[in-house]
Amino acid sequence: MEHAWSFYKFVPKEAPKITGRVDIKTAKLEELSQRLTDLKSIREEISSFLVSGAETGELLEIIFGGALAARASDIHFEPEETKIKLRFRIDGLLHDISDDTPLEVYPLLVSRVKLLASLKINVQNEPQDGRFTINLEKYEIESRISIIPAEYGETIVIRILDPRIIQVELKDLGLRKDDLTIVEKELKEPNGMVLNTGPTGAGKTTTLYAFLRFVKKPEIKIITIEDPIEYHLDGIEQTQVEPGTGYTFVKGLSSIMRQDPDIILVGEIRDQETVGIALQAALTGHLVFSTVHANSAAGAVPRLLDLGARPQSIGPALNLVIAQRLVRRLCDNCKMPQPITPDLKNKIKKFLTNLPERVDRSDFEEIKIFIHRGCSQCHNLGYKGRVGIFELLEVGDEMENLITQNASEPVIHEFAIKQGMTTLWQDGILKVISGVTSFEEVEKATGPLKF
Repeated sequence: MEHAWSFYKFVPKEAPKITGRVDIKTAKLEELSQRLTDLKSIREEISSFLVSGAETGELLEIIFGGALAARASDIHFEPEETKIKLRFRIDGLLHDISDDTPLEVYPLLVSRVKLLASLKINVQNEPQDGRFTINLEKYEIESRISIIPAEYGETIVIRILDPRIIQVELKDLGLRKDDLTIVEKELKEPNGMVLNTGPTGAGKTTTLYAFLRFVKKPEIKIITIEDPIEYHLDGIEQTQVEPGTGYTFVKGLSSIMRQDPDIILVGEIRDQETVGIALQAALTGHLVFSTVHANSAAGAVPRLLDLGARPQSIGPALNLVIAQRLVRRLCDNCKMPQPITPDLKNKIKKFLTNLPERVDRSDFEEIKIFIHRGCSQCHNLGYKGRVGIFELLEVGDEMENLITQNASEPVIHEFAIKQGMTTLWQDGILKVISGVTSFEEVEKATGPLKF
């Protein structure tokens, strides 16, 4: 019997069971969204609840409502010596919301969150992870909870996994027309690897999910292996690593290969065994999507080599490498035109002249640069939402030969530029002169601008 059960050791696990639920009426959320038009009003609302001695459940409801109204991706509770700091992450940046939570109230709030996430209330000196659901009547939002012990108490971070955020189509990622054409062409290939690179929080998961929606058809089988499953995709088999049971990326990917897939998504390539199996899958008739941590598209190749891949496998397997970052999008309702000095105008003209031929310069004949201001629609931040900036490294025959010959990262980068690749900062500047974002945002994402 033990031998028989061993065959089920690596059956893909479902996402952690979500047992707790916070109910927020649609009318309540709409009322909050209309009333809480900036971070100041959110701060005042939460402070008034604290002063009134509201129940812990009511306090959490107003915090969640405020976070959703502000389009926050994360809620941070940070205990300090004399206060509890509450912060929201909005479009990638943390904003102070409140430090009014009484120290005596915080343990009740921690216990409430633990109950919702089915965590151990009496455990205070160990990290704990869990999930619960925010029910908004029309749809549900999953929330991922992380609690760790800190100097003045337990720190809580709640990741808000709003399913609407992940419903981004390929055309809405921020790819220029020429880059979008390349991506669509590579996604129609029957085999090979499309690799996405960038730091944590660069939007790689959103991009990969957009790829899956683009290629999904009734006649093909798509399987993913993720750590963890953050968003659920209809019509796609999603599996999640469970290191405690031995279901790792390596074991999972090996099992997936026996499931007759057409397309495989590997959440992240982290080790020698995973990179070997993923490359082999790409070389044996499967289309593979995955991510690695690298600073540029060309940097993905040495990263794969560092993980133990052979250059003779990397070159033939790779179809496309995409590096990306996220920048905040200027609020269309309140952005203000910025006067363009003659010096800046000349720099931009020179910049446009030096772009690859495939970039359609007619899209940038009228140069408009804007700065942020702030209004009720963007919570007085001047920015609303984020957009990707990209660089695409195509792997044709010549690039494949370079990689197979173990060329260095600078050599690969320079050859990619000769082939027509626009770099991250170039794509960022194009979005600035299109009125999408600002110079400051591009500099934050790519470093000092080179023009």
